[in-house]
Amino acid sequence: MSRVWNFSAGPAVLPEEVLCQAQEELLDWHGAGCGVMEMSHRGKEFTSIIEQAEADLRELMGIPANYRVLFLQGGATLQFAQIPMNLLNGRSADYIVTGSWSKKALKEAMRFGNVRCAATTENSAFTRLPEAEEVRLDPQAAYLHVCTNETIHGVEVSDDRLARTDVPLVADMSSHILSRPVDVSKYALIYAGAQKNIGPSGVTLVIIRDDLVGRAPGNIPSVMDYAVMAEHGSMLNTPPTFGIYFAGLVFQWLKRQGGVVGIERINVEKAESLYHCIDNSGGFYRNPVDKACRSRMNVPFTLLRPELDATFLAEAKAAGLAGLKGHKSVGGMRASIYNAMPLAGVQALVAFMNDFAKKHA
Repeated sequence: MSRVWNFSAGPAVLPEEVLCQAQEELLDWHGAGCGVMEMSHRGKEFTSIIEQAEADLRELMGIPANYRVLFLQGGATLQFAQIPMNLLNGRSADYIVTGSWSKKALKEAMRFGNVRCAATTENSAFTRLPEAEEVRLDPQAAYLHVCTNETIHGVEVSDDRLARTDVPLVADMSSHILSRPVDVSKYALIYAGAQKNIGPSGVTLVIIRDDLVGRAPGNIPSVMDYAVMAEHGSMLNTPPTFGIYFAGLVFQWLKRQGGVVGIERINVEKAESLYHCIDNSGGFYRNPVDKACRSRMNVPFTLLRPELDATFLAEAKAAGLAGLKGHKSVGGMRASIYNAMPLAGVQALVAFMNDFAKKHA
C-alpha cells in the first residue's frame, strides 16, 4: 500500500499512528468483544470513551470549568442555524465577514432575526482582515460572530486581532482548532466541524460558556437546544460514536506531540516553508493574502500562467501529492496543512513546486 500526501481541505489527512490504532481496535475494543461502532452509547465502555475524550480536550485547550463541551452532529453548517436559534431570542447579532464561511454563517443567521454585517472585506476579495475603523459593532448585540480561519480564502485571525467588545464572542474554528494555543476564556462559544483537525466527518465540537446555555426559546426542537444536549451529555439521541472515539484518539496523539504548543511549532515550520517557496518563486506562484493574516492551515496560491493548472495537478498527482485543487469559487491551488500533515509532506510539496517552476518558467 502506498499512501499519498493528502492536502485536501476536508475530510482531511489523519494521523497515521491513530489510523493504525483504530484499525487494531476495530473488531475488539479493549477486550469488549466488539468494536466501538457496535457498542451501546449508553454502556460503560462508550461512557468511558466520551468522558476521556472530553477530559483530554479540556486539558489540551485549557477549557475553564464554566464551559460545557458538546459533541454534536450536522457539521459547522448546522451551527450557522443552531447558534441564532439558541442565542438571538428576539435580540440582534453582529457578524464579521472575512470569507466564504462567515458569509454563509451570516446568510443562514438572517433567517432567524435581526442579524447584521458589522464588517466585511469582500471588496478586497477576502484577502485581508478588516481594520478597526471598518468595524461597526452594536454594544447591545446578543453576540458577535467571527470565523477565525477561512478555509477557502486562507485568512486567519489570531487572538490579538479580535474585535474589542464586551458582547459574547462566537467563533467558527473549524479549520484551525487545536493548531495553536487559544485563550478559550475570550470566547463565549467555539464550534468546529471535526473533519479537518479533530477526526472523521460526522462530529461537531461545541464549547459553550455556562451563561449562554438555556437561552433558547421554548419552541425550538429539543435536539437543537444546547441546554437539552448539555443535560444529556451530548446523548439525547445516539451520537456519532465512532467519530467521538476517533477524536479521542487524536486528542491523545496531540498530547504525545507536546500538546497544542508542541504542534504549533511544527505548524509554524510547515507554513513558513511553503510560504517561502511561494514568495521566492519569482512570481511563478502567488498567495494573495495579506502577510499579516495568512493562514497556517490553508494556503491558497495561483500560478503565473493559469493554463498550467491542469498540468500542475496532473504532475502533482503522479508525484503522490493529492488534494491540491483550489476551491471552485476561487480557483487556483490550495494546500491544507493541518496538524496531521507531517513536515515531510510539506517538504515533498515544496520540492515538487520548485522543480515545476524551473521546468515551466
